[in-house]
Amino acid sequence: MSLAAELWTANADLAAEALAHPFVTGVGDGTLPQAVFSGYVAQDAFFLESFARAYAVGIAHSPDRATLDTFADLLAGVREELALHAGYAARWGIDLVRVEPLPATLAYTDFLLSTAFLGGITLTAAAMTPCVRLYAHLGRSLSAETAGDYAEWVTTYADPGFEELAVTLERLLDQHASDVPAVRTAYRRAMQLEVGFFEAAWRGA
Repeated sequence: MSLAAELWTANADLAAEALAHPFVTGVGDGTLPQAVFSGYVAQDAFFLESFARAYAVGIAHSPDRATLDTFADLLAGVREELALHAGYAARWGIDLVRVEPLPATLAYTDFLLSTAFLGGITLTAAAMTPCVRLYAHLGRSLSAETAGDYAEWVTTYADPGFEELAVTLERLLDQHASDVPAVRTAYRRAMQLEVGFFEAAWRGA
């Protein structure tokens, strides 16, 4: 089993917690209040901008051309996610310019950016892989047929192209990281922050 696969398996409890969270189940069955989803879209757009910056730091820290190109490709994937959020914002009047980040959002973005700047390629990959892998997992686990207004969200993350982004990031993790406590800690911390992000979106605080 690769390191990325081992880390995902080791954090299956948090993946299950995310999938069972009322925010995610509400997306999956289309019953999530639109106001709750709108708040999530604004927070996630703020988060994704920091996620993109962390990829950019990865580009700057890349030890070789292949790693640089990989981070650049992953950065392009974030731009596609931001386009999804912009579409929701345009349809539902969500202001993505003046977003006030919730504490859970700031906790996650601060973790990612500090890890990217200070942790090098190894910990950067460990901290960023869980987000992409988890969303690919959620997309495949939910059904667009029952998601109603949120069908586009489900299909985006269920798309094979998004799965390829997750696989690409996992390959980067396997290439640059070793199975050491710091890597396991960074991966699990990111998974915990993902669950916290859904909880904050659900409660609006």
